[in-house]
Amino acid sequence: MPLSRYLTIYPCPEKPGSFLLYSTKKGAVVRLSAALLAAARAGTLAPAEAERLRRLEIVVDDPAAERAAMAAAVERTNLRRRRFNALVVLNLDCNLACPYCYEDPFRGRHFMTPETARLLVETVRREQLAEGREVALEFYGGEALLSRSLLREIAAPLGAAARELGVKFSFGLVTNGTLLTRAVAEELLPLGLSGASITLDGPREVHDRQRPFVSGKGSFDTILANVKAVWDLVPLRIGGNFGRDSYREFPRLLDQLLAEGITPEKVRAVQFSPIIPKAGGGAATDHAGCFSANEPWLVEAALYLREEILRRGFDTPKPTMAACMVEFANDLVVNYDGTLYKCPAFMGWPELAVGTLADGVGDYAASHNLNVWRTDECLDCPYLPLCFGGCRLLRKLRTGAIDGVDCRRDFFAAALEQLVRQDLELRRRA
Repeated sequence: MPLSRYLTIYPCPEKPGSFLLYSTKKGAVVRLSAALLAAARAGTLAPAEAERLRRLEIVVDDPAAERAAMAAAVERTNLRRRRFNALVVLNLDCNLACPYCYEDPFRGRHFMTPETARLLVETVRREQLAEGREVALEFYGGEALLSRSLLREIAAPLGAAARELGVKFSFGLVTNGTLLTRAVAEELLPLGLSGASITLDGPREVHDRQRPFVSGKGSFDTILANVKAVWDLVPLRIGGNFGRDSYREFPRLLDQLLAEGITPEKVRAVQFSPIIPKAGGGAATDHAGCFSANEPWLVEAALYLREEILRRGFDTPKPTMAACMVEFANDLVVNYDGTLYKCPAFMGWPELAVGTLADGVGDYAASHNLNVWRTDECLDCPYLPLCFGGCRLLRKLRTGAIDGVDCRRDFFAAALEQLVRQDLELRRRA
């Protein structure tokens, strides 16, 4: 049994003569002595040890079959999945005035109409629930909670239809958090509310500069009060957007949360992300931090912030096998006007629309360069399971077209060993 090609190997300074083996496909990590690693490379492992490592996909029966299976991984997932995921853009209005807002070029008082909402309900009921698929919506904006009554008009009939058909319906919120009071959470829970993602852009003074109300007043205290009011009702994920000059301030946010009683068990996960340029491209500004995951400052920032999150006991995502939502047939974005996209970031490019609620989804294989990662270079890359061609948006921002992969080899080569070690050393044990 040879070693998997989707594997990284790191020395163990704390245990000389040993190595960490990490499966990028399975997410498993094992420590082997130099002698066992040599036996694995030579294919001379004892049967019991070989079987243990085979279950973890550290070694494989047939490297060619493993490569072929990886090439078919997304297609296989599409055939098996029985859940429909849709990000539903209820409006493009907002009560905040973030200077870096990705949607700024096309944001305004644009709201989904009741007619479009009814068409959405009818389409999801007919094409998803009636086909036995679980439905998970994510309400989005602008600010989704500016359209709370319309949200109810979508969630209530879909929840009723799901119960009638014996399938599951739920929805989450992507919200700035300013309107998510306890009363609002109690109102939405019976309709299927399953979680909310809230943004805090660093400690109070940094956040208030980056995410003020339209009036200019800071929003930090309002959001923090709502987090404290709803954490026991709604599973919360806390995110934040950092730039090259602000990311080192974010640990103070974590300390402020702890000081306010928002302890790790009250938050499902914390994850901070780099600011990206505004929709439609254009040159980077002081606020638009990242065109590529491989930028050296971003590697440093990602590792630094993740370590600070874990050191304080908060959870944060592990490196895991994942592909862009563009690749998955049952993942969709429904814009406020009924236009369909494969990624919310593409709303800045109308030519990347893939259809409408009225007409259905068209063929987007060429426009979105599906399976762009099915090349010898990608299929032989140990990082492919973590990347699958990377982010289509970042590729478009750099080149003006989705004309190739957003290769993340340099990022993972620089960062993955430390990510693995962070999880081994710092992750909170259940």
